[in-house]
Amino acid sequence: MRINTIIVEDEKSNRENLTKILSEYCPKVNVVAQCSSAIEGKKAIMNFKPELVFLDIEMPGGSGFSLLESIDEIDFEVIFVTAHDHYGIKAVKFCALDYILKPVDILELTHAVEKLEKRLAEKKENIQMKTLLANRHSEPKNIKIALPLTDKIEFIEVTSILRCKGEGNYTHIHLINGEKILVSKTLKEFDELLSEHNFLRVHQSHLINLNEVKSYIKTDGGYIKMKDGSTVNISRQRRNWVVDQLKNIK
Repeated sequence: MRINTIIVEDEKSNRENLTKILSEYCPKVNVVAQCSSAIEGKKAIMNFKPELVFLDIEMPGGSGFSLLESIDEIDFEVIFVTAHDHYGIKAVKFCALDYILKPVDILELTHAVEKLEKRLAEKKENIQMKTLLANRHSEPKNIKIALPLTDKIEFIEVTSILRCKGEGNYTHIHLINGEKILVSKTLKEFDELLSEHNFLRVHQSHLINLNEVKSYIKTDGGYIKMKDGSTVNISRQRRNWVVDQLKNIK
C-alpha cells in the first residue's frame, strides 16, 4: 500500500531531509509534492488528494492551522512537524495523527507512520465491512462494490456496470447510464471481483457485463457489440473460449 503524502514546510533543507528520511525508513510513504507555504500546500492538497500531510505550523504567509481551517473537508491525516513544543494541545484539537518536534527523530517518525498505516487499514476494513453487510441483505441485482476515487469512496451496483477497460494500474469503469469512472485499480482486481457476477474477461484490457451484450460480430477477427452501441475487441488467444461462454448467455 502506497501512502500518497505532501510535505508543507517553508525551509527547503527541512523538506528535503524529511523526504530523504521517509524514503529510507518509511518506503510506503510516497511524497507526491513538497510545498513551501500554506498557499502552495492547499493547492497541492486539492490536486493530489493525499492520504497524509506533514505540516509545519509557523510559516510566512499563513500557519499550518490556517491552512487546515481553509479546507472544507479534511479527509487526510495530519502529522505536525514543528520546532515549537507549545503547539501540542492545539494540534490535538485539530485531530492531528501525531506531533513531531524538529529535528525529526527517526524512531518517532516511524512510529507515527505505523500509526497511520493502522488507521488507514481500519478505515478500509470499515468500508469493506459496510459493503459486505449491505450485500448480505441485498438481492443479487443490488450487490454493490466500492470504488475508491481521489476524493471519495463511491458505491455502485454491479449491474449498473457495462464494461471495464484497463490501462496500466488504472481501470475505466463504463456505466450503463453513460457515466465513466476512473479508478486506481488494475483490471485484474476487477476481474476477480466481478467474474462471479456474470462478467467476462474477453481481452487483456477488457472486461464486459454479459447481460449487456447485444451481439457477437464474426467479421474483422471477431468482436462484441454492447447494448449501448460500443464495441469490444476479443483477444486472439481467448476467442474460442469467449465464443463458448457467449453461447451460454441466457
